[in-house]
Amino acid sequence: MRFLIPLLLPLAAFSAEKPNVIFILADDLGAHDLGCFGSRFYETPNLDQLAARGTKFTQAYAASPLCSPTRSSILAGQYPARTGITSPVCHLPEIQLEKKLVKEGPGSRIRFAHSVSRLKSEYFTLAEAFKEAGYATAHFGKWHLGHNLPGNPGDHYEPKDQGFDFDFPHTPSAAGPGGGYLAPWKFIKDPAITGEPGTHIEDRMSQEAAKYIDAHKNAPFYMNYWAFSVHSPWNARPDYIEHFKAKADPKDPQHNPLYAAMVKSLDDCIGRILKAVDDAGIAEKTMIVFYSDNGGYAYPPKKTDPEGYADIPATSNLPLRSGKASLYEGGTREPFLFAWPGRVKAGATSDILFQTVDFYPSLLSLAGLKPKPEVKLDGLDQSAALLGGTSPRDRVFCHFPHGAANRDSMIDGFNAGTYVRKGDFKLIRFYALNDDGTDHLELYDLKNDPGERRNLAKEKPELVQELNGLITGFLNDTEAVVPKLNPKYGAVKSNDPLMGWKNRNCSGTVRDGILTAKGTGADPFLGMGASLKGASILKFRLRSATAGEGRVTLVSGNPAKDSEAVRFPYTVSAGGEWQEISVNLKGPATILRLHLPSATEAVEFDWIEVQSPGAQPRRWEF
Repeated sequence: MRFLIPLLLPLAAFSAEKPNVIFILADDLGAHDLGCFGSRFYETPNLDQLAARGTKFTQAYAASPLCSPTRSSILAGQYPARTGITSPVCHLPEIQLEKKLVKEGPGSRIRFAHSVSRLKSEYFTLAEAFKEAGYATAHFGKWHLGHNLPGNPGDHYEPKDQGFDFDFPHTPSAAGPGGGYLAPWKFIKDPAITGEPGTHIEDRMSQEAAKYIDAHKNAPFYMNYWAFSVHSPWNARPDYIEHFKAKADPKDPQHNPLYAAMVKSLDDCIGRILKAVDDAGIAEKTMIVFYSDNGGYAYPPKKTDPEGYADIPATSNLPLRSGKASLYEGGTREPFLFAWPGRVKAGATSDILFQTVDFYPSLLSLAGLKPKPEVKLDGLDQSAALLGGTSPRDRVFCHFPHGAANRDSMIDGFNAGTYVRKGDFKLIRFYALNDDGTDHLELYDLKNDPGERRNLAKEKPELVQELNGLITGFLNDTEAVVPKLNPKYGAVKSNDPLMGWKNRNCSGTVRDGILTAKGTGADPFLGMGASLKGASILKFRLRSATAGEGRVTLVSGNPAKDSEAVRFPYTVSAGGEWQEISVNLKGPATILRLHLPSATEAVEFDWIEVQSPGAQPRRWEF
């Protein structure tokens, strides 16, 4: 039950001159995905117009390389390490309110964090602060900070429970309104929210947002427009796809027509919001924030799409390294625009350090308000810096206690770790990533090496020691859950060399870290209980003397339904060289079977990894 908190300010007549706040948050938009941030392929005239009205910030960071943690940092003003929301699991039915390490098991050499799955109701959110000060409050779009379960009257995790008077379209979905961006939509709780077939959800939402702006133009309001774009699912308006297909240049790192079409729909909605502000005559008393929740998806889309763009990386964050889910710069460096005509310098560029935890105290300060003294905030008041002054921030932290257990993840930098950037130098501590289980340290000079290619850790030991000490202090202060080497990993491996895999119609022996399987009967395979909940990826490193066709089979575990097994093929080349194979799977399933590409020849496996939504990657190194 939410406890009562004294009013933010003494009761007084509220001035109509208090500024409005429109907070626009894109989903998965990269640091260079706007024309004003250097993109030559994407078309963002409305966001470029917003940049011309205000200031562009080039050193802005999300609090996490994934979405829900960053969203929590905006509304609570606290680091994800403190709240415990460190992974995007807030759409799942499980209500987990205490941060902790996962239970020890044989699937991984590292124990990762078990993320909190709801923004707890005791936080006095940024929306509640504005609401208590007399503002109307509204949330449009993606929430992904928790939903209430049917039959649980004690749940208070949705926008209207966290300070928002209005919520549209009110969906627990983590990625779009379900079924794609184009109507008809699924997973929207209000059956009255519909659109003509083919209507883009951002068009529908921004129309409602424009109506809200007009209806509240005579009194102060705080409005979140948290777009679904440009997160998967990978679909867009067909006419926009055709437009970008005609201009795509494979020599440009950004050349995926499908993703470009998604960016254009995002920009369309920004234009509608800007027009609504102008038409209402409130531009000079409305501050507008534009930000992204994490880095751009710099990898090929996970799901095959009918247009055939699945093999082209959605975007590129170059010169920044990697992207979404990574602790390298591409994972947390964001495009940040801030406009407030007459108060913010137009057409300016700023290189101050800024992080999403700073919005809570900064926006309140700009509105003439102060946070409650009893509210714990990690953010700094950057109101003066946003108006062109100096910044009190000289460092940023990011704690991500999830990821792959080894350095050869399909995402560069998708490993459990913490980083600190102080000035131009950034130190990343990757937990238990060295072969002996110790932490792996990487130091980069971002001024001279923005792509983080030259690790200076051995060259600057004193600086490493200083920055590593800052990380330790940060972890202690936030009471962070810190990943650790799994002490049972070696014991499990010695007791069961196959580490839980069952060999069926084949032999299975492990020697020198290699699992060798050889068929002894028809259709040999390795089987494992999988508990896959959705679209997943099976990866493995394999060596075979001969070419062949293998397959992966997902079954329910119910013998009566084994005929309904879903099969996914893979191909092995000849030559006896190691090959890394990735197979896209569509769950759910309780049993996974990895069928060998040959019924008679020996096949060697170096490692096997399963990545499934809502779960930590499971990796077996033999």
